[in-house]
Amino acid sequence: MRGLGPLETVRRLLPLRLLPRPQRPPRHPLSSRPAAAGALERAMDELLRRSVPAMPAYELREKTPAPAESQCADFVSFYCGLAEVAERAELLGRLAQGFGVDHSQVAEQSAGVLQLRQQPRETAVLLQAEDRLRYALVPRYRGLFHHIGKLDGGVRFLVQLRADLLEAQALKLVEGPHVREMNGVLKGMLSEWFSSGFLILERVTWHSPCEVLQKVSESEAVHPVKNWMDIKRRVGPYRRCYFFSHCTTLGEPLVVLHVALTSEISNNIQVIVKECPPSETEEKNKIAAAIFYSISLTQQGLQGVELGTFLIKRVVKELQKEFPHLGTFSSLSPIPGFTKWLLGLLNSQAKEHGRNELFTDSECKEISEVTGGPISETLKAFLSSNEWVKSEKLVRALQAPLMRLCAWYLYGEKHRGYALNPVANFHLQNGAVLWRINWMADVSLKGITGSCGLMVNYRYYLEDTATNSIAYLSSKNIKASEQVLSLVAQFQKNSKL
Repeated sequence: MRGLGPLETVRRLLPLRLLPRPQRPPRHPLSSRPAAAGALERAMDELLRRSVPAMPAYELREKTPAPAESQCADFVSFYCGLAEVAERAELLGRLAQGFGVDHSQVAEQSAGVLQLRQQPRETAVLLQAEDRLRYALVPRYRGLFHHIGKLDGGVRFLVQLRADLLEAQALKLVEGPHVREMNGVLKGMLSEWFSSGFLILERVTWHSPCEVLQKVSESEAVHPVKNWMDIKRRVGPYRRCYFFSHCTTLGEPLVVLHVALTSEISNNIQVIVKECPPSETEEKNKIAAAIFYSISLTQQGLQGVELGTFLIKRVVKELQKEFPHLGTFSSLSPIPGFTKWLLGLLNSQAKEHGRNELFTDSECKEISEVTGGPISETLKAFLSSNEWVKSEKLVRALQAPLMRLCAWYLYGEKHRGYALNPVANFHLQNGAVLWRINWMADVSLKGITGSCGLMVNYRYYLEDTATNSIAYLSSKNIKASEQVLSLVAQFQKNSKL
């Protein structure tokens, strides 16, 4: 029941392809044909009964032989044969619900530990009782995952299985504490198998294999790659592209980071992804900053595993080797969710009979003159499309209020005490500083509709990242620049939520 050792893990991550699933709308699990649904449910129950190994008694935990490889292979084969998202969700839900922790054993072992703590006993006796309790807390399905991980391609299968589980949760096909617990267990196992010691840093150039260039292009989730010339620019002079692969699947990207080498901290993404470099030959004296402008996870089943954080740290070291004088590191990041958040505020205020607490009176007047109607009604319609950027007057009128609203969204809007915006939360956890908000930094359709064209720099002061990270994670303190704090102060003065 213990985790795989390093050498054992290295042998297990071999190619195994899941059967392709038709792209069709999900439907309610097993609802359309009762007879067929009943047969499938019985088949699932029989499969789980046969495939999920029983928990050996504590005394026999290291002496019990492993289940036959065919048992785990049967589960993999059956699962891959389920074409519908809802069918896979049903099987995972049954696995989580019926093969978790034995709560009666947990209660019994907990009572034993408490009883021993109240009586003077040898330390060894108490430690063994605690070990029994730890063993009782291991869910039964963990044994199935553990043994699947020993199959050729088993770890790859588990990555896909977790991706399916996350998708099913997002679609609300499977819910509840048992499912969340199984997701956490699987995430923990994958975090061990994909720890930094097993990850290989690889650089992408125009001379990399076509397969690698294709995978990097397809995985780009932040600023989509349009064609081969586009990817050629992104791996050419004054650009760097790196990815992590696993030591057993070299050349297969898990997470990809794009970097621009510039003379200063960039404030516009179009300059980076569209304009050609100043020359085909890099002049090192013109390189003063490294800008992380895109990081993309290629395997959704690895969400929450700290691949991105490790990748940035490794790339910083790699760039410092190549450019010893390089001392400025920053992101140029999108702000997904800002437009949606802002439209939500405008919508709620419109419902309250045109109440305005986001803009000053002079801003309301200027914006209303451009939009031709009450700000609470017309502005929502304008921001719901990308047409508003074609009006220079409206762009100018919105700059001040949207800049301070964005500053508050990044700095003041929280989820459980941490930054609500997921990109902000990622960089702040890494110890970066919320450094600069940039107006009209991304005028692409995606940039305008997602964040009103705004982007933000999270700056990495290498000597302070550890301190900043600890302050954020432990005390939830966000380190921000004077520009951002000034905008936050303007928000607090001129806007109310």
